Amino acid sequence: MAILWLVMALLMLSFVLLSIARRRRGVIEQVPPGHPDAADPAAYGFVRQEELDLRMPGPDQDLLDVLELVQRTQDYRAASQLLAGTETEGELRWQRVQAFAGAAALELQQRPGGVHETPGGQWLRVWRAEQPKDAGCAAVYAEFLVQQAWRTATPGTDDFRIIMEEARDACGQAALLAPGDPVPYIVELSIARGLAYSQAEFDQLWLKILDRAPDHMGAHLAALHHWCEKWHGSREQAYAFAEAAAARAPQGSLLAALPLFAVFEHLPEVNLVASFYQSEVVTKAMHGALHAVHAARRDDPMLAHVRHLLIFFLVRAERWQEAMRQLIHVDGHVGALPWTLSADPAAEFALYRALAVAGYEANGGNPATLPG
Repeated sequence: MAILWLVMALLMLSFVLLSIARRRRGVIEQVPPGHPDAADPAAYGFVRQEELDLRMPGPDQDLLDVLELVQRTQDYRAASQLLAGTETEGELRWQRVQAFAGAAALELQQRPGGVHETPGGQWLRVWRAEQPKDAGCAAVYAEFLVQQAWRTATPGTDDFRIIMEEARDACGQAALLAPGDPVPYIVELSIARGLAYSQAEFDQLWLKILDRAPDHMGAHLAALHHWCEKWHGSREQAYAFAEAAAARAPQGSLLAALPLFAVFEHLPEVNLVASFYQSEVVTKAMHGALHAVHAARRDDPMLAHVRHLLIFFLVRAERWQEAMRQLIHVDGHVGALPWTLSADPAAEFALYRALAVAGYEANGGNPATLPG
């Protein structure tokens, strides 16, 4: 009997190795239509996986140009000028603060420095030292510290608390330097989660944001975590917060998409069944997000965030044509949920994109009929 099992195992292994060999030689004639391996995203003009931009959810050419200049020259002045010229009330300033902080954090991760090597992100330290009264720098530095705390330290430890406390001080300085800017308080929402603010402390912080930017989508996304089950709240509280924000959203606001983010935050750990994503709760949240996308300004900085999450849900619900419609608007950038939760955001996005293309083609679609 042992010999029989060994023979069967060897046969199975040979089939696996044959399959791998065929794939490496490009032999795909056996792949059925509609399978993701049979789909060719390049036929639709989509960017190759290795060229996907991980830094932001959508295009911001001014930011890209400045980031490239700052990282190439290690001179912070272009970043300072860009933030100084970005309005404080809008979503764009928050995104740019996140992008600069994330770039510095990534540089430091790639080049931690040593005896004979300058650590990455040195331009941010120089900026902070030379321009202590620069409100934009203070906000970027606070966000940088927050990202460092979550990336490099364990919540609840002394190291984590020390970094978060320093970040809170930087938020306070940024708020004093730019009293009308909601960004320092939005950054502090992540600190509130890390340091477990009391409900009274959170409410006080949230009121400061509402006083400055009551319809700020980024602020609501950051605040949603406070109400989620995995932090301080519950599924019911998160849904109630999201639905209340959506109900009072002004015309054209992407806050109508917030319930979809609440659903995402409470997805089961393992659920790949399409029927779940076709359920009433998920369908209602998707329709709200689709309506919000349709009504939003084309230049809304948060629009790409909603489109990326819609791709995730539409693909899982097997709504291929609608998924393709979102893909053509955001392809090329993957710096958004849900991809950023993956160890390899580009690969995760590319997988869902391939599934969307395969499903679209299996139902009669082709590049010539790509929806607009």
